[in-house]
Amino acid sequence: MDFKLFDRWDSNVSVNDPGLRKYINLSPVIIPRAMGRNAKHRFYKSQFTHIVERLALKLMVTGHKGKKHKISSGHFTGKIHKVYKIIKETFDVIEKKTNKNPIEVFVRAIENAAPRDEITSIEYGGAKYPQAVECSPQRRIDIALRQMAQGAYQKSFNKKKKLKDALADEIMFAYNSDQNSQAISKKLELERQASSSR
Repeated sequence: MDFKLFDRWDSNVSVNDPGLRKYINLSPVIIPRAMGRNAKHRFYKSQFTHIVERLALKLMVTGHKGKKHKISSGHFTGKIHKVYKIIKETFDVIEKKTNKNPIEVFVRAIENAAPRDEITSIEYGGAKYPQAVECSPQRRIDIALRQMAQGAYQKSFNKKKKLKDALADEIMFAYNSDQNSQAISKKLELERQASSSR
């Protein structure tokens, strides 16, 4: 039997980016909730955790930005049901605005927002230098999801805009490769820094 996500949307979507194909899990489920039962496996995030669940988990800790801890808002209480409700409403908004399957829009947004290169610092002779490195597929997805969650958080915290609308805008901007999306602008910034550090 083929299950639909939230009993609404078909998650049988193809991933166009060959590098990310093995790392975006779109297995048919009604409620994507693994509860960490496969956490002993090395690539459990990619192979056993549904991509929508990974977004939900990122939304629950958007207060973390770099090494600084920003005070989280009331949206993120650790209640997974509240986060799933926000995601479901977000997908409703995306479906109304684009007339497309929101799962497909979300997957294309991740493909567009996942950076291919980033920089790390290496120490050589007592001095630190930035060095361009290729991003692994799992990390590419993690960065894209984190930037989407933080972008939506910043556009809705202490503002009139609701989180569902901010997250829907962030995903749709990333789907269209628009720089109004924090994920897309961060990707371009990372790749620009990497190309100058080669």
